[in-house]
Amino acid sequence: MSIGIALHLLAVIIWVGGMFFAHMLLRPAAAQVLEPPLRLKLWVQVFRNFFLWVWIAITILLISGYWMVFSVFGGFANVGLHVHIMHGLGIVMIIIFMFIYFSSYRKLRHAVIVENFQEGGIKLAQIRRLVGINILIGLAISVIASAGRYL
Repeated sequence: MSIGIALHLLAVIIWVGGMFFAHMLLRPAAAQVLEPPLRLKLWVQVFRNFFLWVWIAITILLISGYWMVFSVFGGFANVGLHVHIMHGLGIVMIIIFMFIYFSSYRKLRHAVIVENFQEGGIKLAQIRRLVGINILIGLAISVIASAGRYL
């Protein structure tokens, strides 16, 4: 169980921490320093690198989470409400990420390649809003997961 929890927590830190850093620190700095074409090119590269880690984190989260639920607790019938909430919100986060990856990011990447920076800016703003939502959900899950059984 301790290995499952450790892997689960590390994956959360990578995903939610990475989003927090990018949204709250990198984004404002890039907006102050870089002109829109360079800023969009930067974000395409940042996302390309970060999204690989997100896919790894999602894989680890799903494997470790389901392993703990089914191997340690014997299924969802034997876990607390906080685990059900964590699971449901985690699935919502994955769906949002998949929309970002398969739709918004691909359109952003294409817009940068063809140098349609106005469309790229629109897609980047869309990604920013969705990442902001995922940050809030991820932070809520972190609180629910760590304190849920005591609430």
